[in-house]
Amino acid sequence: MEMIDMDFFKDKNIFLTGHTGFKGTWLSVILANAGANVTGYALKPEGKENLYDLSGIDKKINSVIGDIRDYEKLENAFSQAKPEIVIHLAAQPLVRESYKNPRYTYDTNVMGTVNICECVRNSNTVKSFLNVTTDKVYLNMEWDRGYKEDDILDGYDPYSNSKSCSELVTHSYKNSFFNDMNVAVSTARAGNVIGGGDFAKDRIVPDCVMAAVNKEKIIVRNPYSVRPYQHVLEPLFAYLMIVKKQYEDIKYSGYYNIGPEYEDCITTGTLVDIFCEKWGEDLEWINKHDGGPHEANFLKLDCGKLKETFDWKPNWDVKKAIEKTVEWYKAYRDKKDIVLCMNSQIKDFIETR
Repeated sequence: MEMIDMDFFKDKNIFLTGHTGFKGTWLSVILANAGANVTGYALKPEGKENLYDLSGIDKKINSVIGDIRDYEKLENAFSQAKPEIVIHLAAQPLVRESYKNPRYTYDTNVMGTVNICECVRNSNTVKSFLNVTTDKVYLNMEWDRGYKEDDILDGYDPYSNSKSCSELVTHSYKNSFFNDMNVAVSTARAGNVIGGGDFAKDRIVPDCVMAAVNKEKIIVRNPYSVRPYQHVLEPLFAYLMIVKKQYEDIKYSGYYNIGPEYEDCITTGTLVDIFCEKWGEDLEWINKHDGGPHEANFLKLDCGKLKETFDWKPNWDVKKAIEKTVEWYKAYRDKKDIVLCMNSQIKDFIETR
């Protein structure tokens, strides 16, 4: 398995949208540690307690607070940054929220992609561009097999569908403009991520943590849904691998699934079982399906293309991912040094690859 050379990112100008979010904060910390010149563009971090503020990363990068739908502000920040590498994470990322606010979801996830693509199109510095979407972009047939990159894109709910549209926007810009500009472009379709610092509503791990801290039973809405759960560092280092390789050789441009091995695609109930085991303290959960809006029951990714192209494989299995997640949240609960915990987990991940 190829090791990623983090020295590559030293002094590189990198433009990262969505840097104040869960994945964006972790990625900002990784890149800052590697010596990259990071410009982040995103909304203010959500919630009184959030990973971005806890990480202290604001002092180590150039942070621009702005809406991805505001093209003028985005373009101004982009042109000042003069990025060589662009990673697009900004999104409305929640299925249930997309049912409540479909127009906002489409505005953010589709027109936001158009806006960042326009910035790349009008730039003469970008060499490598990655649009991060989701495993939910596929027309879900409830297949037992994993979805492949050439399967039909047609997400069901407004979130999933808007991300399918984001893929198609990127494909069009790639064919219409970026190929002629010699800009390497890929999209990454990652499975469900878990890890320390996720405080979002309607996500299973934050729900588990809240119940654990309050010494309550965990309420699980969809215990039988199968998902490709993976630690947040897994896709982030895969993103960096893709942007690096295609920066060096445009032949690596493409569309890539990023997920765990099949045996780590588990039900939500199994995930919560493992969480309770790792947390201890007699934590329990109860099945309380709430009849909420439609979500896919069965979802796996076939990551064969990523494995064959880059000699890649997942690093931490799902039990290790949950163990590291619990480690972070217990450090947070016990008011320990969060920055130290994050840096330690990043170092551990790199050294065990």
